[in-house]
Amino acid sequence: MGDVRLGGGVATIQQYLRAGLVDEMTLAIVPILLGDGERLFDHLDGISANYECVELISSPAVVHARFARRS
Repeated sequence: MGDVRLGGGVATIQQYLRAGLVDEMTLAIVPILLGDGERLFDHLDGISANYECVELISSPAVVHARFARRS
């Protein structure tokens, strides 16, 4: 099956993570503070432990992190 891209915020991604529908995800993290923000891996009851960072590319402007489900 091909790639599927999710659009939405933290709540949308958390729903897919809880449902076990995410095998791999790439996050673009930009260090800009726009208020309180939301934390992607909060309130997931340990689901985040099922994923490991398999690639990390950084620059002064952005960090690209790729996470994959642990086998």
